[in-house]
Amino acid sequence: MSRTGALRPGTLVRLAFAATRTDTLRVVLTALSTLLGTLALLAALTVAAVPTPHDPAAGAWAVNSRYTSQLLSEPGLRPGVCLALALLTLPVLALAGQCARVGAPARDRRLAALRLAGATPRQTVAVIAAETGAAALLGTLAGHAAYFLLRAALHRPDADGRLPLPTDVLPHPAALAAVLLGVPLLSAAAAVLPARHLVTDPLGTVRRARTHAPRPWPAVLLAASVAAFTAVTVLSHAAPDAEDAVLPQGGLPLLLLLAGGVCGVLGIVLGTAWLSHTTGRLLHRYARRAPALLAARRLTADPWHGSRTLAAFLACVLTGAGAAAVRAYFQAMWDAEAAVREYVRKGSGSRTAGAAPDPFYLDAMTLVDAAVITALVIAAGGLLVTLAEAVTTRRRAHAALTAGGVPRGVLVRAALWQTLAPALPALVLSLVFGTVLGRLVMGTRAVSGAYEEQVCTAPDGCPDDELTRANSEVFTVPEIVRTAHVPWAELALYGGGALALLLAAAGAALVLLRPATRVEELRAG
Repeated sequence: MSRTGALRPGTLVRLAFAATRTDTLRVVLTALSTLLGTLALLAALTVAAVPTPHDPAAGAWAVNSRYTSQLLSEPGLRPGVCLALALLTLPVLALAGQCARVGAPARDRRLAALRLAGATPRQTVAVIAAETGAAALLGTLAGHAAYFLLRAALHRPDADGRLPLPTDVLPHPAALAAVLLGVPLLSAAAAVLPARHLVTDPLGTVRRARTHAPRPWPAVLLAASVAAFTAVTVLSHAAPDAEDAVLPQGGLPLLLLLAGGVCGVLGIVLGTAWLSHTTGRLLHRYARRAPALLAARRLTADPWHGSRTLAAFLACVLTGAGAAAVRAYFQAMWDAEAAVREYVRKGSGSRTAGAAPDPFYLDAMTLVDAAVITALVIAAGGLLVTLAEAVTTRRRAHAALTAGGVPRGVLVRAALWQTLAPALPALVLSLVFGTVLGRLVMGTRAVSGAYEEQVCTAPDGCPDDELTRANSEVFTVPEIVRTAHVPWAELALYGGGALALLLAAAGAALVLLRPATRVEELRAG
């Protein structure tokens, strides 16, 4: 160690990679999660790199005919694909941050030993950053290698030379370098950030506890989210092409959508601390059994535990609820267009009147649902890591309670109370708020019709324009409205699936409770 406060590079590398089996597991999990996040980011950048053909007539809306999927060929749909892929990285990066906390108490004790050997607080933080950053760098490098391998393996043009995936384009080199360097830096910063409440001194480690109770100020973020989505709705009605666009075009509406979504997710996640504290106070006041009372004391002592544990999980549930509301609108639009087609067919007597509704948007929402479910499963993995780490961290307290006569079943039920008590209201709030935001943007009324159509009345159809002019009549189609109902079935599936994943993660983590309650743990370091 140097006297200037900086560790020599060789010393820093040796300290970062001097690891036990738990540290090795932490490095492997961090590398795997950053690998997945790198793949998602590179996929989003690849879609963004798809070029728009030069067509003076179509301008910026020229269709790229090199791809078989409309999601890639339509320039107005590619930003949505990029946004979905970028959002998919959130639970993956959250998983990386949670994996970086595996074995953290033992690591904190080793940092205290470094302080005893003469290290400064800045040097101990550098060890944490180097360990997590190196693991994330390995994962990012592996992600880049996997990206290029998958790009070569999936490059399969059809007979017309069209591609199912954008394997013919690459992101800009600056974007590749930003991912390669940015993901490890962000991972290192996320690992160092929790250490701001940790005092590492020569006598040991002490975690600074927050003495004030959380306040319901995240409601301001929820109000800002509603205001942003309401502004998008106003812009969509004021746009001159409002009848032809699903969402208003332009930078301002997209910026409002992004800002509103971020504020909504942050409001739900940060508000979980207030929900945890309030739930703990209610349990402490009205509960009569030991598990609920023990959980109440833990919730009031550390109400921010729910925010740390459920952050990515609640973000996925909110996104899924919003997607369900958007799907309900597209289904109502499908029903309205089908009703118009049936009205024209019956009223004019023509069997060929009207075009069949396009199922593209409903098919696209199926892909969104698949992405949300994948993100939920990844977030459940991060939840499992966090809960298992919490059980391991409290093993001395659990062993002391068991030695004092508390049955293991009480500790299991207390842990379930502590996990589910703040999670259930947060899940309900996420479902409700996501549905409200989706219905604000898309609306609740799908309108079709209100036009005049020239319909062929010849019994054998009209194969050419001359026959059409001679055997046709103008048919007036009235306005047909269908209401986008609240998607109760989809919300129940998302809520039930999220609760099942939550229970599965909590149950799997509580398997570690039995070995953590042995009396020998009272002497554990």
